[in-house]
Amino acid sequence: MKLIFEKSKKGHSVSVLPPLDVPAVQLSASQKRESALRLPELSETEISRHYKELVDQVYGVNNGFYPLGSCTMKYNPRIDEEVASMPGFTGIHPLAPASATAGCRKVMEEAGRLLGEISGMDAMTFQPAAGAHGEFTGVMLIKQYHDARGDQKRNKIIVPDSAHGTNPATAAMCGYEVINIDSDEKGCVDLASLKAVLGEDTAGLMLTNPNTVGLFDPNILEITRLVHEAGGLCYYDGANLNAIMGRVRPGDMGFDCVHMNLHKTFATPHGGGGPGAGAVGCKAFLKEYLPGSALMKDGAPIQVRSFAGNFLVVLRALAYILYLGKEGIPEACETALLNANYLMKGLREVFTPAYDRLCMHEFVLDLSDYKKETGVSALDVAKGLIDHGIHPPTMYFPLIVHEALMLEPTETEGRETLDQVVEIFKAVKQQGMDDPESLHTAPHKTPIGRPDDVAASRNPILKAEL
Repeated sequence: MKLIFEKSKKGHSVSVLPPLDVPAVQLSASQKRESALRLPELSETEISRHYKELVDQVYGVNNGFYPLGSCTMKYNPRIDEEVASMPGFTGIHPLAPASATAGCRKVMEEAGRLLGEISGMDAMTFQPAAGAHGEFTGVMLIKQYHDARGDQKRNKIIVPDSAHGTNPATAAMCGYEVINIDSDEKGCVDLASLKAVLGEDTAGLMLTNPNTVGLFDPNILEITRLVHEAGGLCYYDGANLNAIMGRVRPGDMGFDCVHMNLHKTFATPHGGGGPGAGAVGCKAFLKEYLPGSALMKDGAPIQVRSFAGNFLVVLRALAYILYLGKEGIPEACETALLNANYLMKGLREVFTPAYDRLCMHEFVLDLSDYKKETGVSALDVAKGLIDHGIHPPTMYFPLIVHEALMLEPTETEGRETLDQVVEIFKAVKQQGMDDPESLHTAPHKTPIGRPDDVAASRNPILKAEL
């Protein structure tokens, strides 16, 4: 489709401003632009049709099944959007005096209390702008703790090979050496590998539980005990918190700090570039190192983001928690687990699960044998699914599974949808066996076919030449 500037026609316009009801003020020459503001010129009809065309090319959870593994693309209650749109919250200025922000402070205090209860943490900050930013903040807590004790020899962070890619990146950005450890044959942390790298130079461990292959580590208490005995701290990557919320708490597993993706687990629509919130919680002994905010007047006199973070994301999270309540939060968790296991059982006849055991909220299929037999890759299958009207799952992640498709059906999908998805997977598999070339060139029913990913990454076109 054309850009809005390409559709612009000189002289086309629409009157959207009401008549002036205050005295007119003439700007001085120094206050005026030297050249006209460059804006597209379109009629109201042309504008409406342009944005409708954009909407038609976007796929979201309101269009159909969206099983993007490790990302929790779920349908969110509309009431949370209503609450986050209330003028009393959207109209607050970041520099407003304390007398005008009492309601906002109450929101953050209550959200902090409830998220602390869910995660098993004693203190909370909402400054981080997203999950990776929350990781950075959490690991900086660990760094400040060791530095305050004069323990600078602890310069290594342990990260499993199944970790999210942001984990080693975060540790490196915080100045640590990253130590990778292997997974065992069951897809969890290999205890022997962990023990082999623990020592006086261990600053901490970064761990997701359940991990990226959707498995809850049965040795989690032993893992955190070993790290603590070595003098390190345990950081919990909360990207998969939706799989345990209301049932198991990271703080009870032995973790010292945690980040939570409020935009994945607690109702803000995920994707599209934001906004997000990587709320960070910690145990009491780390509280003094938390970044403070101008709004809350607590924590250390440092900030990782301006003002109080993405406040409306926190507001949505609070609305979501209060709406579901003490019974609804664990029910959402349990339904997500039920859906994932139901779908994995249905797909077991189609493709091979990477770890064929009870999973948590997501699971990984291994298409290695299928590729050897047909030449059709996990990427080809994912592209073929698009032609059947569903969003493809996460591809080639985690890296420990070579032809991986990771699916997370979420708690908001019904049984009928999951049954339909199984039939679509069967159809795509058969298509690859009968006509592999048709999947090599898929998708065929989208505005854009299969782009050249290599050329796009090496020679990106960052702006339109108009």
